[in-house]
Amino acid sequence: MHDLYYKGRIHTRKNFVKAGFNTKRAIKLGTQENPLTLLVNDQSRETEIAAIVASNDLFANITVDAAQSENISELDGVLNTPKTTTFDKTPNRNDPCVCGSGKKYKKCCA
Repeated sequence: MHDLYYKGRIHTRKNFVKAGFNTKRAIKLGTQENPLTLLVNDQSRETEIAAIVASNDLFANITVDAAQSENISELDGVLNTPKTTTFDKTPNRNDPCVCGSGKKYKKCCA
C-alpha cells in the first residue's frame, strides 16, 4: 500500500518557496555586505569606475591588473537592469475603435 494514504497520514509536500531558487535575496549585489568585484587595467580607468560607483551609491572592490582583461560585468548588470514590458490592452468588440472613426471596434479594425 502506498504510504501517502496509509492510516490517513498526509505527508507534507515540499515547500518550494523555501527550497527553490531565491529570487528575493536579503543581500543585494553592490551593498556594503556584498560589494561588486571589478577588475580594470590602469589607474585612470579605476578613477572613472570609482566615480560611477560613487554616483550610484554602490560599493565595489576595484582591482588594478594590467596583465588581465577588464571585467566590469557586475557593474553593467547592476546599472542596466531590464525593464518590464507592458502592452496596451486591445479594446473589446463593442468598445469604440482606437483609430478614432467613431465605429465599434468589431466593425472597424477587428
